Amino acid sequence: MIETITANELKTKGISAINKILTKAGEAFITVRGKSKFVVLPIDKYNKLREYELEAALEETKKDLKEGKFVAESIEKHIKRMKNV
Repeated sequence: MIETITANELKTKGISAINKILTKAGEAFITVRGKSKFVVLPIDKYNKLREYELEAALEETKKDLKEGKFVAESIEKHIKRMKNV
């Protein structure tokens, strides 16, 4: 279960409030006016999520290349095409 901390608690207790939650749970939501607005993660967990994201993008790119879903063109043509999108 993800623990929550209010923005007000964060203002008054600072990083100690985050550390307390992260020792109990692997992540924490920061709420503002009762709504979840931010997530705090330990850096190693964040890095792992980024790694997964990059691996997924690489697999998608490999699939697109295999299926011929790409455009080979000059830099100038690419920039012109992107401006027209």
